[in-house]
Amino acid sequence: MTEADPVALLVVCAAPPAAKVTELAERLRATGWDVHAAMTEAATAWMDPASLAQATGHPVKTEPRGPQQPKSLPRADALVVAPATFNTINQWAAGINNTAALGILNEALGSGTPIIVSPYAKAVLAAHPAFHRNIDLLTHAGARFTATDALRPTTPDGPFNWDSVCSILHDIRHATRHRDSTLIDGPDDRAAGER
Repeated sequence: MTEADPVALLVVCAAPPAAKVTELAERLRATGWDVHAAMTEAATAWMDPASLAQATGHPVKTEPRGPQQPKSLPRADALVVAPATFNTINQWAAGINNTAALGILNEALGSGTPIIVSPYAKAVLAAHPAFHRNIDLLTHAGARFTATDALRPTTPDGPFNWDSVCSILHDIRHATRHRDSTLIDGPDDRAAGER
């Protein structure tokens, strides 16, 4: 990995795809992303943070930093929320900021960082009117959503469909490269810091 690798920040919520999210992290790394991860506390029941740290090559953030602790995540070039749960989407849309994952999501939304969200919710929860309203709110704020069932395997024991996330991330990276190649002597305003 080089310093030029773009940073993808992966936020993992508590749903079945979390158990296999190292597959997504490994795919992103294989395509040239420097992957950093954060997990909701509930997601740690689905995936051991140490396994995800091994897949990304970086420590996994699970708790908010204390007032005297330095920021531990670099500025992200893109943020991926996969899986994104009913609970996290609704809290994020409401501006709740009481966990490390929600803090990352709220800051990213305000910073203009490209955000890809892949919801994973039971049909009865996905039918809740607040869920649709909040997806619309976050979409209008700049987040890009896959279909709610996009990660779901096509067969009961099949693999999760990480392609749905990877293809959007590929499009974002391609658009960013194209935009950057058209700049002439533009300022480098990339600053280190947690987003």
